[in-house]
Parts: sequence; structure tokens; C-alpha cells
Amino acid sequence: MSTAKLIIEKISKSFSEKKSGKVTHALQDFNLEVGAGEFVVLVGPSGCGKTTLLKIVAGLETATSGSVFLDHKQVSGPGPERGLVFQDFALFPWRDVTGNIVFGPEVLKVPLPERLKMAERYIGLVGLGGSERKYPAELSGGMKQRVAIARALSNNPDVLLMDEPFGSLDAQTRNLMQNELLRIWGEDRKAIIFVTHSVEEAVYLADRVVVMTAGPGTIKNIYPIGLSYPRHRADHGFISLREKITACIAEEVKII
Repeated sequence: MSTAKLIIEKISKSFSEKKSGKVTHALQDFNLEVGAGEFVVLVGPSGCGKTTLLKIVAGLETATSGSVFLDHKQVSGPGPERGLVFQDFALFPWRDVTGNIVFGPEVLKVPLPERLKMAERYIGLVGLGGSERKYPAELSGGMKQRVAIARALSNNPDVLLMDEPFGSLDAQTRNLMQNELLRIWGEDRKAIIFVTHSVEEAVYLADRVVVMTAGPGTIKNIYPIGLSYPRHRADHGFISLREKITACIAEEVKII
């Protein structure tokens, strides 16, 4: 039996347009295993099904065929053991930082004193001390994404799913948040599946980079990164991997 934390087994997904009846095949026989504490990044051409796959793992989308297993239990819907971080933050504007972070535990009816302890812990973990009572409108983009990460972690998930979480940030803030995520991952050591369009970001963060084919999406190649942390973007090994992965994706863009 596999010792993987998460098993994605033969996942296929098709969408049918109501008016035309046209069928779009988003994913086809996608197979992947993610180990406990592993950082896996998905890259590929636009429309290759990266976000669709993440939603299926999160239980927000139903696969046409195939299964997802977490600790060898089949995933059948959303659950607190999978935390999801979106690109657009998706914070509640009427809740302050603490209120946003404790939302999941509140839904799960965790007692208030325990929720507040959890909020204190994760606010410290993501570096937001002093901002506990601020509302989303008072926060920068980077601060909002820190809140979103803390909220996803507050349920103590086994797997963190991140859908282009830094895509809307400026370059300087994006680099800062990449380093912050690696720091948080180093402390909390959750398994992470991270979707991005940036090959450089993928090589900077990942244990393994998974390149997906043009739709219908499946795995074209998997690149073990093998570079020690902290990584340096100007190093030869980093540049070589970035170029190989970029070329691999470019082959798929030509096919479209």
C-alpha cells in the first residue's frame, strides 16, 4: 500500500455546455501522489485544468471519473482537512483579521477561548502581530494573503491547496510572500499543492514541479528540484531547471 498522504487516481473531468451541448475535456487520467510535508507545484499552459484539479481535491468540484484519497480515505466533498487559499484572498470584509482567521473553527463549533488561542498562534505565524483588529479594507495585498493563509491553516489541515495565491501581487511583495510561505511551511510542514503560471516561482518553492499537458490536462513530466533552501534565482542549477521546465511547457503551447 502507498504511504502517500494524498493520492489522486485516474481523475478525468468533462464539462458540457447547456446550449450547444459541446463537451470540453478538462482533465484526463491524472495520477499523482503527494507525500506528507511535501511541496508540489503544478504548472502548465492556460486552460490545462490546474485549477479544476485543485477544486476536485478540495471537494468543491466532482470528477467525471477517478478518485482522490487522503490518508487512504476517499474524498467526497469539502472538509477541514484540506485548506484552500485563493488568488483573490476571499476574505470577509465585515470581519477583522482575527474574525477571518477563526471562521473555520467557529463553523466547527470550537469553543471561543480555544479559537482565540488558535488565532493568536496563526497571527504570529504569518507575521501579522498588531493587526488583529484591522479589517480587509485596511490591509495591503500581502497582508490580505497572510490572513488567507492563516485562515486556511486554522483548521489544522493535512493538505494546503493554493491556487495562484500570489498572482495578483506586485513583484516585490510576491517575492516576499514566497519567502514567508517557505518559512511557514518549514514550521508547520503541511503537504502543499500549489498552482502557478510562474516557472520561476515553481522552482523557487517546490520539492517537485509537475508540468501538465495542454487540455485535456494530464501529467507531461515531473521535475524533482533537488536544490537546498534557501534558493538563489541566479544560481546555475536554478536557471537550468527553470529553462528545462519552461521549454517543456512551450512544447505544449505549440500543440494547442
